[in-house]
Amino acid sequence: MKNKNPETEQESLYKDLDQMSVKELLTNINTEDKKVPHIIDEQIPKIEKLVKAIVKKMQLGGRLFYIGAGTSGRIGILDASECPPTFGVPHDMIIGIIAGGDTAIRKAVENAEDDTEQAWKDLAKFEISSLDFIIGIAASGNTPYVLGALKKAKEHNIKTGSISCISNGLIAQEADYPIELIVGPEFLTGSTRMKAGTAQKLTLNMISTSVMIKLGKVKGNKMVDMQLSNEKLVKRGIKMIMEELTIEYDLAEELLQKHKSVRAVLLSQTKNMEN
Repeated sequence: MKNKNPETEQESLYKDLDQMSVKELLTNINTEDKKVPHIIDEQIPKIEKLVKAIVKKMQLGGRLFYIGAGTSGRIGILDASECPPTFGVPHDMIIGIIAGGDTAIRKAVENAEDDTEQAWKDLAKFEISSLDFIIGIAASGNTPYVLGALKKAKEHNIKTGSISCISNGLIAQEADYPIELIVGPEFLTGSTRMKAGTAQKLTLNMISTSVMIKLGKVKGNKMVDMQLSNEKLVKRGIKMIMEELTIEYDLAEELLQKHKSVRAVLLSQTKNMEN
């Protein structure tokens, strides 16, 4: 049974927003946002289990899929799209899917989130299998598009997680590793792009970063596999090499130009030392 009074739809704790000064608006929004990290903190034991399950699948060659609608879908796509440049992984290793397709990233697609069958069709395009892992994201906890994906995943022996912002939502009941971030009423009643969206974004940052570290994509605290796609990142890479090898800027730059990645430079120098 659906939650009859979901937390995401409860009335704001603040009245007469249109009568507030700009400073009052900003202060009150920030007051609500400060609650989010504490809510996530309570869920870390469950997030830990989810991360370990994902790592296990990806070590066997599986992929991670985020699937959602509206704001939740966009947040999933954002996190997935940032992993290749940050960690140097293929674009098809972490995949974000949104109800309504790419059009919905910028513009809402009418009724897309209400289709219980389309999500599995979208996932099937990637030849999804039991090696893969799906995280369904829905602030409401009941989005039919996401729920349909998780139900089909269970039929195909695919492990799943969920990130929602209500108690006992349908997707949490369906997922193997449910995360419930109960952030309470939004400052603007029902606007889940605010606290709920922030909670989802922070949690996905934690999940993907932890997974990538456990898959060996980080050395120390450095992004040694990042794509050197602009001058800022090249300079960052040079600095990493200088610090790791205790060498001057010019030599670090020369080595980076030769080997094309920070990790490759460090590996080459390790081999030289061994020889």
